[in-house]
Amino acid sequence: MKNFFKTSILIAAITSMSLSCDNYVDIDPEYSIDADNFFKSASDYERALTGAYDLMQTSYLDIWIGEIASDNSIAGGESVTDSEGLHQIDAMTHGGVSNELRSIFRWMYTGITRVNYIYENKDKLEFEGKERILAEAAFLRAYYYFELVKFFGDVPLIIDKRLSSSEIASQQRTPAAEVYAQIEKDLTAAAETLAWTTTVKGRITKGAALALLGKVYLYQNKFTESAEVLDRVINEGPYELFSDFSTLFRVVNEGNSETVFDIEYVGIEGGGYGCFVCLEGFAAVGFHGIRGYEGPIYRDGNSYNLPTQDLVNEFETGDPRLAASILDIEAFKNSQEDPASVKYVIGGGGHTGFYNNKYIKRADELGAGDDDLTSPVNHKVIRYADVLLMAAEAHNRKASPNDALARQYLNEVRDRVDMDPVNLSGAALTQAIYHERRVEFAGEGLHFFDLVRTGRAATEIQGFQTGKNELFPLPQDEIDLAGAGWIQNDGY
Repeated sequence: MKNFFKTSILIAAITSMSLSCDNYVDIDPEYSIDADNFFKSASDYERALTGAYDLMQTSYLDIWIGEIASDNSIAGGESVTDSEGLHQIDAMTHGGVSNELRSIFRWMYTGITRVNYIYENKDKLEFEGKERILAEAAFLRAYYYFELVKFFGDVPLIIDKRLSSSEIASQQRTPAAEVYAQIEKDLTAAAETLAWTTTVKGRITKGAALALLGKVYLYQNKFTESAEVLDRVINEGPYELFSDFSTLFRVVNEGNSETVFDIEYVGIEGGGYGCFVCLEGFAAVGFHGIRGYEGPIYRDGNSYNLPTQDLVNEFETGDPRLAASILDIEAFKNSQEDPASVKYVIGGGGHTGFYNNKYIKRADELGAGDDDLTSPVNHKVIRYADVLLMAAEAHNRKASPNDALARQYLNEVRDRVDMDPVNLSGAALTQAIYHERRVEFAGEGLHFFDLVRTGRAATEIQGFQTGKNELFPLPQDEIDLAGAGWIQNDGY
């Protein structure tokens, strides 16, 4: 971790750029920027904020692990040693040596360091729009810490400053409750300042801050607080469900009425296989693609994150979200006028016959260069449907339940896809909401964390050990580098 924080401090000094993506930055003369004298104009704060946003583009791992660790999908890929860490997570045999988990840990702290760099220098200059920049930065820090705490539990909490080398070895893990308190503080501050809409595509809004705050409360079983915040998004926000679920995830419909919090991607060349953090496109899409594919509509990919039959069975008869969410490759092949024209290859990492149809490479959505890495498809982190179903759960599970309102929110989601309304109460309604979340967000990376926070993981995930697998292990390299005597999470 010493090396990581030192790297992050250096990155913060030139925080207008992506990690190692010098092609997109004009520095004249090169390397002449001094970290302590960077902020000299309003545009410098904007550049620093852009650098802080940039780490959100590593979000493909959140989708992969959130699905693969659950009963929704298998790791897939070329072989069981191809991205071995994902296969270990799939089998619940993962430990502290994992490239994927270490990447999450390092990337999130890089984002936090960039935000802290802005806050460390927030009083250097007064200018119009500074409060908005600080509010967006506060949201980003909350998002990065939420990723860390939901994966790893207790993590070092560092705010408003960069660490000197002498401070690193004494930096202890902070109890998760304190990390959550800081997340709540940052999101509350962001929501107070930001507007419901923005003229700049992809920027954080009041709705995004409140929706993430409602989710943070839900993860802590603070149901009353969650219901109150999410009701604000529903009653005051500009959102509504997009009418056509089958095209909801298409590039042409980006920024639709259901968008609360998207991570923006563009189809230009960025990094490569040696620098996934540098990518400008969404790697999940190409890696979800059909291996060796020939045929209409789709394009070939790497066959990762393959949905399971168990997930398919969860959908009710006639639910159109099944076909929109999960591609049955053989059914698709046999539906063609010439089935023999559709070809594909089964990867050695496993095969279910199903592919993630929300985030999959399509012929009309290809990026430049290596289109496995340059998809322009956005990552929909929080949709309005999520707000409705989180609010439904919060109202149903709070100390004084409001099942009537919970049913209203649940049935609004079901009505969008012409599914019959639910007329249940109490525990039966709770189970109906859990079912709805699984089918509505199939393939979006939410299911593992839903199972864990609701105490259902041990009964649904093969190999899951209660008291251990609720959290992922801290990366062993980070424990060793920190030199702070961190104790590994229980069971690892």
